[in-house]
Amino acid sequence: MIKSPFKKGLRFVMLLILLIIMSVTLNAEITRVIVTKTEPYLEGRVFGDAGSYLRLSGQLYGEVDPRNPLNSLIQDISLAPVNSRGMVEYVSDFVILKPADMTRSNGLLFMSLPNRGNILPADTALLRRGYIYVWCAWQADVLRGNNRLLMRVPYAGIGGGSIAGIHRAEFEVTTPTVTLNLSSGFFTGLTHHSYETITVDNTGLALTRRVLESDRRDTIPNAEWAFSDCNKGRFPGYPSPSKISLRDGFQPGYIYELIYTAKDPLVLGLGFAAIRDFASFLRYETADSYDFSGPLISQGSVENPISSAILQGVSQCSNFTRTFLHLGFNQDERNRQVFDGVNAHLGPRRIALNIRFGRPGGGGMQREDHLYPANDPPFSWGVTTDPISGVTGGILERCLETGTCPKIMQTLSSSEYWQSRASLTTTDSNGTRDLEIPGNVRIYLFSGTQHTPSVAADQMSGFPQNPNSYAPYLRALIVALEQWIMDEKEPPASSYSTIASGTLVSPAREAAGWPEIPGIPYSGKVNELPLLDYGPEYDFKNVTGIISREPPLIKSEQTFKTLVPKVDRDGNELAGIRGMEIRVPLGTHTGWALRREGYGKGDLSSLNGMFIPFLKARKERKESDDPRLSLEERYKTHERYVEEIRKAVQELVSQGFLLPEDALLMVEKAEKSNMLR
Repeated sequence: MIKSPFKKGLRFVMLLILLIIMSVTLNAEITRVIVTKTEPYLEGRVFGDAGSYLRLSGQLYGEVDPRNPLNSLIQDISLAPVNSRGMVEYVSDFVILKPADMTRSNGLLFMSLPNRGNILPADTALLRRGYIYVWCAWQADVLRGNNRLLMRVPYAGIGGGSIAGIHRAEFEVTTPTVTLNLSSGFFTGLTHHSYETITVDNTGLALTRRVLESDRRDTIPNAEWAFSDCNKGRFPGYPSPSKISLRDGFQPGYIYELIYTAKDPLVLGLGFAAIRDFASFLRYETADSYDFSGPLISQGSVENPISSAILQGVSQCSNFTRTFLHLGFNQDERNRQVFDGVNAHLGPRRIALNIRFGRPGGGGMQREDHLYPANDPPFSWGVTTDPISGVTGGILERCLETGTCPKIMQTLSSSEYWQSRASLTTTDSNGTRDLEIPGNVRIYLFSGTQHTPSVAADQMSGFPQNPNSYAPYLRALIVALEQWIMDEKEPPASSYSTIASGTLVSPAREAAGWPEIPGIPYSGKVNELPLLDYGPEYDFKNVTGIISREPPLIKSEQTFKTLVPKVDRDGNELAGIRGMEIRVPLGTHTGWALRREGYGKGDLSSLNGMFIPFLKARKERKESDDPRLSLEERYKTHERYVEEIRKAVQELVSQGFLLPEDALLMVEKAEKSNMLR
């Protein structure tokens, strides 16, 4: 039988088409963007040449192809339910601030990550420059309330059934409390999703408590606690798979720990994909898959107004940005670079987002959530080999391979050195030498600042917190990052403590230079870090996988060496961006404080620092045995104090660390002050 050449050709073409279809991986995409509300921002207030702004809020609908190698590293994505196209779906809330007249924008997309669902306020100085602010939800374990932005992701499951696994929860309270959510950590409180226990029977489980983080755990009898809710009745209350109750209540000053079997993990790693894909959509596309125009596209326009994009993460969101880059999410599925710049502000760690039963809100501090994952190597921006773990890697490892690395500014408060081991990002693991910092990275320490500046008293330490604000210096650096990206103007050189300069040292008093200030305890305690073993299914290099060992074991006798900034004779730090409050000080500003009796005495007081004011006159400082010069000895008169302020801010402006308008405000504030009047 003679075969038809036409049929042979047709079969060949059909086979070729099939092979092409099979070889093409479906792209993840933002399928729909729905703006539910548009309103004038701040009642139509005008921001310089950018004019008035509009505030848009709504939801984005996204889908991710679990077979794509850029997505397959998302923990449990292969166990998530899929739609008819084989895609995993999610929904995220968003808010956008854009100029009412988009021709007045400078074309810069500034994505500010919500912290635990909370929007951080827009900087009006950046709005005057025409920035387009975007907030997009990425943390799917945040609960509804207080206008938090939410993300909805699926649970992982096998054959339609639940997945169970070991989970460890820590609880600390500031007031006696009978019932807590299973998610009620020091930083997460009542605002985060709880992984339910597989059974409310606590047989075989142990709830423990200890005063100091390093203390032996004391077991609480099982008859004294229950998986229950006592908010509407006496202990044991009503059985609850998501709550825990203690007969005599959880008390301040203790760390409580529970290890139990949890069920139904959320596919939290989709948060990385949401930020990648929404930013890519806003930057490169003009319409969603239903042909509805994007929220930044002006009516009648076919052009996308975005020319550049910056990602800013603050605190835990800074840890997110470092993990986002490390896992390769700055490359979208069309191999395009998503963000041109990144400001990783405060957090120098990574984040426990891409882990089964992940808890991204966990702190990893010296006392709070001390043994949580995501404090693992690699720590450095560039690729290095860590001698303690043996791992070779770096935050920029993947983006270097794909050519998608952004320009980066890591900005730090002093607290990050004491509590988050910031020194490990710039030194070797043994604390003996400085590392070479990649050319696309700048690192800045805001000298003498705490994690979040505050004028409040610290209940845990008993001392005033540190009010020294880094806001004006951060603002200047964001503008410098903008100009670095958009105008190729080099920013100020990195400014932080180093071993070579003698300003990054052991926390021991003699090495650190801490003065003997009356009434101020000093122990040199820092958040020490051993190499931890969470079980064979946990990939610590990529902060990914399944934890099967709780609490984790220490797997090396060596510990990672934590160093801290050296201080001057006043107790103020020598290196970094020494802002006006450090150049012309009114007291000692620290990034650390020690807890007092009743609150875990001797442990670090969370992320809080101290402000220890100078005494006014020489006589009273002599009588109190304070080694620090008094205000009168330093400045003599109000006029000389103001002149010192004027000189300091002029230097900061010339160095690129302060905008002229902020310098003017600082001088005006000094002139109006009662200092030495």
